[in-house]
Amino acid sequence: MAEETTFKYLDLDLLAGLGSMQLLAKTVVEGFILGLHRSPFRGFSVEFAEYRQYAAGDEIRHIDWKVFGRTDRYYIKQYEEETNLNCHILVDCSASMGYGSGKLTKLQYGSFLAATLAHFMVNQRDATGLVLFDEKVRAMLPPRSRLTHLHLLLSALEGQQPGAGTHIAGPLHDLAEGIKKRGLLILISDLYDDPDQVLGALQHLKFQGSDLIVFQIADPAELKFPFEKLTEFVDPETGESVIATADALRKPYLEAMEKFFGRYRRGCADLKVDYHLFDTATPLELALSEYVYRRSRGY
Repeated sequence: MAEETTFKYLDLDLLAGLGSMQLLAKTVVEGFILGLHRSPFRGFSVEFAEYRQYAAGDEIRHIDWKVFGRTDRYYIKQYEEETNLNCHILVDCSASMGYGSGKLTKLQYGSFLAATLAHFMVNQRDATGLVLFDEKVRAMLPPRSRLTHLHLLLSALEGQQPGAGTHIAGPLHDLAEGIKKRGLLILISDLYDDPDQVLGALQHLKFQGSDLIVFQIADPAELKFPFEKLTEFVDPETGESVIATADALRKPYLEAMEKFFGRYRRGCADLKVDYHLFDTATPLELALSEYVYRRSRGY
């Protein structure tokens, strides 16, 4: 799609590097099994979405012969229920996601990740939606599999700036109550909220039958605490600041962060939620390729 070059968060070089990567639900979701990528529905369903060009393996009986008569090309009608999976990508746009010690903030890195996943999901005919939130839902686009819908998702990502404070559990509970069809939910966030509340919301979504992936985004400075001497630390969500000697804070800070990350790792494992920590210093194509490799092998 030539139009994709205009989108800030869709990196064509990154897509080329990832090749034909597919992200599939690990559990059975609406009749799907990992590794199988054919629609479980018999025939073509009720809601017309768009035409797509005939591909080897498509049933000839679904060719639109009227379109062939006008264009001398084979096209097939694609319907919404022909999609393989219903996917929601949730991106945390809170103030803490605006932090970045390098080239990219956590929100920018997460937006590249969301755009890349949306591209692959839509191009493998999976209906994909987008939820942007901070303390509450700021924007929601329902899952669709049309290429024109992908452009809407990418445009929505481009328009986002870090917002207010974080309240992850609220939007997740709202989504759990509103989802009508089970599918795949991908949460992209630094998870700077009460882990017990967030894990409770993930449990709610899991109870509704969704397959969940949690991508926790962290800046290398948050992981390694490279600060030295007297430093001013500012909370991006409250604006509160403190001046302290970095050397004195390093050990208790790193211990607290390890406990924080560990709580999410263990909590997600207990819920059978797929969890992965992304360091924004790692090129996204490397981080995502490693993750998909691990996921495809069930660990």
